[in-house]
Amino acid sequence: MNTNGPIGIFDSGYGGLTVFKEIHKQLPQYDYIYLGDNARVPYGTRSFETVYEFTKECVFKLFDLGCNLVILACNTASAKALRTIQQKDLPSGKKILGVIRPTTERIDQYTKTNKIGILATPGTVLSESYKIEIQKFFPDIAVYQHACPFWVPLVENNEIQSEGAAYFVEKDIREILSQSTGIDTLVLACTHYPLLLPVIEQYVPKGVTILAQGELVANSLTNYLMRHPEVEQACSKGGNLTFYTTDDAADFAEKARIFFGEKIAATTISTTIP
Repeated sequence: MNTNGPIGIFDSGYGGLTVFKEIHKQLPQYDYIYLGDNARVPYGTRSFETVYEFTKECVFKLFDLGCNLVILACNTASAKALRTIQQKDLPSGKKILGVIRPTTERIDQYTKTNKIGILATPGTVLSESYKIEIQKFFPDIAVYQHACPFWVPLVENNEIQSEGAAYFVEKDIREILSQSTGIDTLVLACTHYPLLLPVIEQYVPKGVTILAQGELVANSLTNYLMRHPEVEQACSKGGNLTFYTTDDAADFAEKARIFFGEKIAATTISTTIP
């Protein structure tokens, strides 16, 4: 491993802050750098190649800033770029993890009917990453997917309590549950979606479990660091939080408060490495 450095948290925008919030709550002793590629959001509608290139640039910027471990706190990046970067691009001593496997590897603990619903962005649904990962671990579990293209804009425009949010959430919940009787677990496979939980819970029948990713990813990261002491020892421990965005820093800081739950200061950064 290289010299000790912060843990990097990457997302295409704000949503990864909901995962970062849970990671920091569980592991407050480490230093962290969060990078949001807000200048190029959304990733969900972009091609696999474009998401891969954008994600690689941002991950290598975090490496350049001293991170030895980077978490892709973005479902689209995890679905479309993680595996390729792991297999082709990782420098020696650097690690990169995603949010899909931590969400899927223990999914059997939550379902009794072996029927799971995935609510995600169109890009994540198209990748079929959740279906592939779940059936790799648990071939007997049936996976049903539904894209919710309006949920992210509703969150980012602070329309969570609006009539529009209620309309689209109710419509999408109804459509995912109509795919099969017996779906008893719904995975919110986008980091924005936990902010819609108060609305989602109004339209999900009793007995259906709703899984948000933040706590699952934080638990998985804690376990990973325990199992890989060489990685854990390469993570600096000063409790420092640094936030970067590729877009306007003041705008990022204002909106980030919604996702992270507290006021933050941000700096604009370019992902181009000299």
